Amino acid sequence: MFDVNLSNLYLDRPETGSRSISAENPTGERGKGGMADPLPGGPARELGAGWKARPCIFLEGGESRTIMDTDGPGIIRHMWYTFEPKFLREIIIRVYWDGEEHPSVQAPMGDFFCLCWNRHQKILSQPVNVNPFGGMNNFFPMPFRRHVRITVENLSPHLVDGFFYTINYTLEEVPPEALYFHAYWRRTNPLPYGSDYLVVDGIRGRGQYVGTFMAWQQNNAGWWGEGEIKMYVDDDGRYPTICGTGTEDYFGGAVAFDRQDYSAPCFGFQQIEKLSGDVGCRMTLYRFHVFDPVFFKQRLKVTMQALGWRSEGRYLPLQDDIASVAYWYQAPPHAPFGPLPDRNALEII
Repeated sequence: MFDVNLSNLYLDRPETGSRSISAENPTGERGKGGMADPLPGGPARELGAGWKARPCIFLEGGESRTIMDTDGPGIIRHMWYTFEPKFLREIIIRVYWDGEEHPSVQAPMGDFFCLCWNRHQKILSQPVNVNPFGGMNNFFPMPFRRHVRITVENLSPHLVDGFFYTINYTLEEVPPEALYFHAYWRRTNPLPYGSDYLVVDGIRGRGQYVGTFMAWQQNNAGWWGEGEIKMYVDDDGRYPTICGTGTEDYFGGAVAFDRQDYSAPCFGFQQIEKLSGDVGCRMTLYRFHVFDPVFFKQRLKVTMQALGWRSEGRYLPLQDDIASVAYWYQAPPHAPFGPLPDRNALEII
């Protein structure tokens, strides 16, 4: 597996082939792009095939569609998607590596791309970019040896009449030490009093943790981020090996972020509706461990405390609405995820 960067883009790689899957080339086959016939009454009706006749697909309410079904070996290098923001929590992406029964990626597409609250935002991180107006990009390399299948499911009863996508990948040999990409979404609303928010548990095997996205709605006034990130690695018991000093510290900020939004290569914080500290403030946060992955050999559990202040300088365990995506690589097999909750439990209201 070749690590592409600016310092080696000039190197010859005759064994590697580039492919791209989109609505204009659903199979990614060589020489098969732009062949669709124009729809009756469509904008390409006078120009014919080859003139942007099928730039997107439609997803009926409740429909699940396979958008990539490809033999390996290869590596997904880049994903791009866009659709109406009101569907960000209602379209689910799932990725299956090498014929596995249970997905290795399962998340609402908005959260997977560091978006929530049915809003487009600008995300300028290294692995995830969201650009105006709602172009969602993911650059995590995703190797597969035998096969990859990607599905999208529309949980809503409404037609998505413009689902645009491009998946760029290379056909090349994958070395034996390459791990598989995983992403898992969960939500707790509200968080029970006195409990830690569980980002992910049940990771079994060997790998490295590479990122956390959180969508956070505060239900109390005042500062909400005194809680600590905790990562229980391998044989850890009651106490973790990795323990942070505060929520904003884990996400690369300090002193309550001073209520300032930012989006950087590995860290980000944005306020959606109201300002941090106000009841009902909705926020998104991301932290990518690109330069400092967390390595585990047997198992991993990640939690985040939700902690504010009450009278007399005492901590207040919060009961906020929190959702998250955990990102990691691991060797197979992976423990199956639990099923996603129903549409009502995912809904942003």
